[in-house]
Amino acid sequence: MAAYLVVDTDISDADAYERYKALARPVVEAYGGEYLARGGALDVFECDLWTPSRLVIIRFPDAAAARAWADSPEYAAVRPIRHGAARATLAVVEGI
Repeated sequence: MAAYLVVDTDISDADAYERYKALARPVVEAYGGEYLARGGALDVFECDLWTPSRLVIIRFPDAAAARAWADSPEYAAVRPIRHGAARATLAVVEGI
């Protein structure tokens, strides 16, 4: 069953975040991830619980693949760039 990584990001250093994006993409793809949305136009029309700022959605073959990516040594080398450039919330949801 496919799983979707949903990321909400508040970027504080755009240049560093661009470097993160360039390095993260091949790691995501190596673990079977496919970007479905990456910071495109956002129309929030109900926000009782959460007000997203910049969304990224990545489809993985399953939740185990998403977790393998998140826990991988390859991503561990890239993650600190994101931590220095943005605040983020990441969640994986199983889908259809």
